[in-house]
Amino acid sequence: MRALRIHAWGASPVIDDIPEPVRGDGEVLVQVDAAGMAHLDLTVASGEFGMRPALPYTGGVEGSGTVLEADDLAPGTQVMLRGGGLGVVRDGTWQERVSVPRKAVSLLDTPLPANLAATFLGPTTTAAVTLHDVAKLTAGEKVLVTGAAGAVGSLVCQLARQAGAEVTGLVGRPERLADLPGGVTGALLGEPPAGWAAERPFDLLVDTVGGDRLIERTRWVRAGGRAVVVGYTAGAEATVDLPNWLLADVALLPVNMMRHGRRGQELSPALSAQLAAGTLTLAIEQVPVEAAADALARLAKGQTRGRLVVTF
Repeated sequence: MRALRIHAWGASPVIDDIPEPVRGDGEVLVQVDAAGMAHLDLTVASGEFGMRPALPYTGGVEGSGTVLEADDLAPGTQVMLRGGGLGVVRDGTWQERVSVPRKAVSLLDTPLPANLAATFLGPTTTAAVTLHDVAKLTAGEKVLVTGAAGAVGSLVCQLARQAGAEVTGLVGRPERLADLPGGVTGALLGEPPAGWAAERPFDLLVDTVGGDRLIERTRWVRAGGRAVVVGYTAGAEATVDLPNWLLADVALLPVNMMRHGRRGQELSPALSAQLAAGTLTLAIEQVPVEAAADALARLAKGQTRGRLVVTF
């Protein structure tokens, strides 16, 4: 059986032949139809994350598949795979078949294509929790979203528009402006309008890129506004000048989806129904396992579009 495995921290994954999984007590044996490749996978593979599996390990924190054997699920049932330590403290979804704890298996209320089922849960629930549970978005607010053409950023834009917000999206390259959702005003991350620093026109910043210019972007938000931090693709560190941060009076709020996991599960049925109906969209780039290492390298450089999915 083929699996995509990490043999050294910071190294690219390689395709290995590994033994077939044996279903343990209370576990579910699943045929993996598609496996997500996410920034969390890159973070775990760096060896610098707070949790990490023993080397070598099979990556993949999420996926979708078909039940082969289970105590309470019929063979052939479509399931999502996420949680239970998958790809973080135990082997994950980057393999043809996997036996996982029952708590890592979720049923889909609405059937979805395998590649969408594999990867929609993270970005959709992150976007929804960010806006409604952390930022407490209200209709009519002006929202600025960085990385707005990415998976999470695009969904933040779409859900904010649905909630009645006025949305501006920042992207890193001119060609990504065409990828912004409808109704979103676009601008370049490296060339923001000069008046923003003085006018502070936004009520809320949803920042999916992080990096050393994060605090600068919070100064485009009005006093008493909020800046919600979702990701760190532009860098994992930012320096806060405390006197000026206090003067700007913008709340800096983190999104920790490990803590909000239960809430994400509650929101999942409505979000999957929107995806099935087409009222929400999520771009998918699907690659065969032979091209997975190259795709991960492009993901690390921000050169993929939408969510990345590998198939075997």
